[in-house]
Amino acid sequence: MLVTEIAFADDLYLAGGITRATQNLPTNIPILKDGEDLFAISDLVIDFTAPDSSVYHARLASKTGKALLIGTTGLSDSQMKDIKSCGEKAPILYTPNSSLGVNVMLDTIRDVASKLGNDYAIEICEAHHSKKIDAPSGTALALGKAAADGRKIDLSKHAVYNRYGHTGARTENEIGFSVIRGGDIVGEHTVYFIGQGERLEITHRATDRALFAKGALQAARWLFKQPSGFYGMQDFLKSA
Repeated sequence: MLVTEIAFADDLYLAGGITRATQNLPTNIPILKDGEDLFAISDLVIDFTAPDSSVYHARLASKTGKALLIGTTGLSDSQMKDIKSCGEKAPILYTPNSSLGVNVMLDTIRDVASKLGNDYAIEICEAHHSKKIDAPSGTALALGKAAADGRKIDLSKHAVYNRYGHTGARTENEIGFSVIRGGDIVGEHTVYFIGQGERLEITHRATDRALFAKGALQAARWLFKQPSGFYGMQDFLKSA
C-alpha cells in the first residue's frame, strides 16, 4: 500500500526498502540488504515491521539523524522507552494507527471520558482479520489510554483483558477490552460509555487498508520538516 501511494505522489520518491519476504517482492524498487543501507540512502524511513526491528530502526535514526515514522504495534514499555530516547537525536513519530479518523477519535474519547462520570462504564471492543498476531490491538490500547487519561486514572491498574467464571461485580474504574478475530476484517474499534438508561457508542471502521498508507504519508511529510523529538499523530494533526 505504501509503495502504491508513493508511486502516485509527485513530491515523494521511493529510494528502496527492506523486507523479510522471500517472494512477491516489488520489481520496480531496490530491495536493500539491511537497515543501515536503507537509512544511508533515505531522507525519511517508514517502519511497519515488528517490535525488535522498530527499536533497531529507531537506533539507526538516532545514529544518522534521519526522520523515522513507526507504525508497528505490540511494543513493550521498555521498547517504547528505547524508541522515545532515540527521539533526542532524530525526529521520530510513533503511531499505533495512522488513520486520521482514529486519531481524531482518540481526542474525542479522552474528552468524553472526562465529561461522563464514573457511573458510565467504559468498554472497548476491537475486531481484526484472523492473521493479526497481537491482542488487544495497539489502537484499542491507545483508545483505552485516552479514556484513562480522560478519567485521570492509570490504565495499567484498571484495564481488564479477561473475564471468565465468577469475576465478581464490575469495579468502578474498570476499562474492559474485548477482541474479535476472523476473516478479512481490516479494523473496527468501538468504545462504549454505558450508563443507567443510556449508552454512548463511538465507532471507527476501516474498510480499505490504503487509508493507513495515506495517513502515514501525510504525517511523514510533516515529520520530515520537524527537529529532533518524539512525536505522535496528535502533534501532526494540531499543526494541520
